[in-house]
Amino acid sequence: MRGGLGWAIRLMLVLHGGSVAGAGCALLQVTSGEGGTQAVHASVPLAEEPWCLAWNHSVAGFTVRDCFAVRAGQLLLVSSHQPDFAAGLGHFEGRGEFRQHPRGGYLIAGIDEPVPNNRLTLRVGAPSVAHRIEVGDHATINLSERVGQRRVTLRVVDACRAGRSVRVY
Repeated sequence: MRGGLGWAIRLMLVLHGGSVAGAGCALLQVTSGEGGTQAVHASVPLAEEPWCLAWNHSVAGFTVRDCFAVRAGQLLLVSSHQPDFAAGLGHFEGRGEFRQHPRGGYLIAGIDEPVPNNRLTLRVGAPSVAHRIEVGDHATINLSERVGQRRVTLRVVDACRAGRSVRVY
């Protein structure tokens, strides 16, 4: 993880049973396994700001960012920044607004597509792909380093409902 004092204060509040102002109880967890044998590889408290799943495109090598937000307890895909429309990327008519990104490439904004069951399952890429979770300027978790080439689920859980025994790491 990287980040300044603000992230450290937020993390300490969650670890010690406090709340994060404006964050509600949303917690992003990265898990693997099935049923009762699930392993939790990372947990991140989510504020009202979007968080992104970023990775280096396996063919073209540039960074792609799909950004998500939690609204009224629902995980939504809100935007996608794609420097190019390489293999598997692009805009579909009726799904968000397509425009040029100020820093290059394309931005598909306003997607606002619900993620079923607040869960996103993916196979994490090798270190060169560098799948990572980016939460504002507060934290980056490199999934490829932690669980590279494994199937994981990114899920939003209600930490208040889960109790105060939630560990953040």
